[in-house]
Amino acid sequence: MSELLQRARDLLEQVGAGEEMEVFVSRGTETEVQAYQGEVENLSSSSSAEIGIRILIDGPQGARVGTAYAGSLDDEAIAEALFNARDNAHFATEDEFVAFARPDGVTAASLQLTDPAVTTTSMDDKVAMAIELEAMVRAGDTRIRQVDSANYSDYLAEAAIASTTGIAAAFDRSGSYVSVEAIASDGDEDQTGWGLSVGRAPGDLSLETAARDAIRRATRMLGAVKAPSSKGVAVFDPRTAATLWSIMGGALSGDAVVRGRSFFAGRLGEVVASELVTLIDDPTDARHFAASIYDSEGLACRRNELIRAGYLQQFVYDTVSGRRAGTASTGNAVRGGVAGSPSAGCRALQLLPGDYDQDEIFRRVGHGVFVESLTGVHSGVNPISGDFSVGITGLMIRDGVLAEPIREVTIASTLQRMLLDVMFVGSDVQWLPGTAAAQTIAIDGIVLSGS
Repeated sequence: MSELLQRARDLLEQVGAGEEMEVFVSRGTETEVQAYQGEVENLSSSSSAEIGIRILIDGPQGARVGTAYAGSLDDEAIAEALFNARDNAHFATEDEFVAFARPDGVTAASLQLTDPAVTTTSMDDKVAMAIELEAMVRAGDTRIRQVDSANYSDYLAEAAIASTTGIAAAFDRSGSYVSVEAIASDGDEDQTGWGLSVGRAPGDLSLETAARDAIRRATRMLGAVKAPSSKGVAVFDPRTAATLWSIMGGALSGDAVVRGRSFFAGRLGEVVASELVTLIDDPTDARHFAASIYDSEGLACRRNELIRAGYLQQFVYDTVSGRRAGTASTGNAVRGGVAGSPSAGCRALQLLPGDYDQDEIFRRVGHGVFVESLTGVHSGVNPISGDFSVGITGLMIRDGVLAEPIREVTIASTLQRMLLDVMFVGSDVQWLPGTAAAQTIAIDGIVLSGS
C-alpha cells in the first residue's frame, strides 16, 4: 500500500457518528526552465503536498457535503481541515442525489504512467535542453529574428483517495515538455510559430521536432493575407482538432446534459456525426498523456465509446450526475485538485484514426483552408446552442497542396453541422497534453469570412 493511501485510510478512523468521509491526498514536484538569449531567464523547482476532506451527513431532504482542504500534510493542518469540513457540512444545501462513490466492481487497469527519470535527470541537463532548444531555433532559419521563449518543464504527481464507502485508490503520473515560440521577420512583417515535444520523461523529448515545428509555423505565415470570403472545406491540423474534440467532450458530460446545457441532450441513439467519427474516452490507453488508473472519486477508469460510426452511444458521468440521470458513474469524475468537488468530464478523448496522412487529405480535398491556430474559442463557441465562430490563421489549399498563408479571417458553422460534415479523418494521431489526442480532420460546409 502506498504511503499516501495509508495516510488517507488512517484518517478515516476519525469519522463521526452519522457521517461518511472521503479523503483525497496528493503530492508532487514540478520544474520549470525558461531560456532567453542563451541564458536562464527563469528557473523554478517546487514541491507540494495537499489534502482534501469531504464529510457527508444525511438530512430529511437529502445529503449535505462539507469540503475543506489544507496545503500541508502536517497533523495540525489536517486536523483543522477535518474540523472545517465537518462544520461546513452543517451549512450545505441538502440534495437528494449527492452521494460518495462506492466500488462498482470494475477492475483497475495495470498502467505504467511514471518515469523516474523526471526526478533523476539533473537540473543542469534540464537547463541545457532549454538553452539548446533556443539555439536550434535561432540557427534554424535566417528569417528567425527572435525566440520569445524556450521552455523545459516536467512534473511528477501522486495521489490517493479513500472513503468510508470502501474506496481505496492510489495512482501516479509523470510528464515532460519542451516548447518554443519563434518570431520570423520579412521586412516590417513579423509572424510567430510555436513548437513542442511531449513525453513521460526528458529522454522521450525531441528538441529537433519542437524547433522544426516552431520554425515552420512561423516562416510559412510570412506574407499572410486576408482571404476572400467563401464556403467550403476546412482542414484542421491535430492541435486545432484537439481543441474541437475538447469542446465536444464538454458537451458529452453528464453534468451538462442533466442540466440542459448540452446540444447533445435528448439525442442518445441518434446520428450526430459522420460515419467516419468514432469518438472514445479511454484513460486506460497509456499513450494518452491524460491516462489514469483511477478517476477523481477513486473508481477505476475505463474505456467509454461516446460516438460510434456517427451514432451517439453514451454520456460520461460521475456519481452525482449519474444519480441525477438515473444511471451509474462511468468512471469519469474530474476535479480541480484536492480542494474541488467531483464533476463529470471526459478524461482522455481520442478519435479512431482514418486511412490518410495529412498530405493525402490535402490532395483529396483539392481546395479549402488549412487551419493551424484558433483564437476566440471561449467567446466564439457556445456548447449549448452549438454556435461556432472563431478567428484562425493558416494557409489556403489549392490543387491539393498548401498555398498562400492567411490571417485576419474567421470561420463559422455549428458544432452539430461540423460533426455531420466530417469528410476525412487522418491517420496522423498526435498524443498531446490535455484531455484530447487528435489527428488531421477535414470538415465541409465551413463559412470563411475574410475580405
